[in-house]
Amino acid sequence: MRHRKSSNQLGVKKSHRILLIRNLSISLLQYGRIKTTLKKAKALRPFIEKIITLIIKVYSEQDKHKKLHYQRLIINKIRDYRIINSFLSNEKRIQDLSQKPGGYTRIYKLHPPRLGDSAPLALIEFTC
Repeated sequence: MRHRKSSNQLGVKKSHRILLIRNLSISLLQYGRIKTTLKKAKALRPFIEKIITLIIKVYSEQDKHKKLHYQRLIINKIRDYRIINSFLSNEKRIQDLSQKPGGYTRIYKLHPPRLGDSAPLALIEFTC
């Protein structure tokens, strides 16, 4: 039974789902917006919002031990140093995101559906 399971399963096993969400988040951090299926976008949103919250904590934290702890949490989730460093070096974007209490991403539904399998498409992007 599937009672009290709130995450999107996406029809794949856990290890595949983790890698899928990780790759989608790397693409979103790199390009700022990506086009994917609606289910994948809805599964990506909570994951990337938690990552952005950790990035804001790294930027605003004064204690170097806590800052290092938050950086290690981000690296544990994303596992791509190049993308994390490029996102952390963009101070203007982090300042814009830190002004908001949450809701860092936006999902747009796209029409028409994909031709091959008629899957609903979505565009996920950062709000600022």
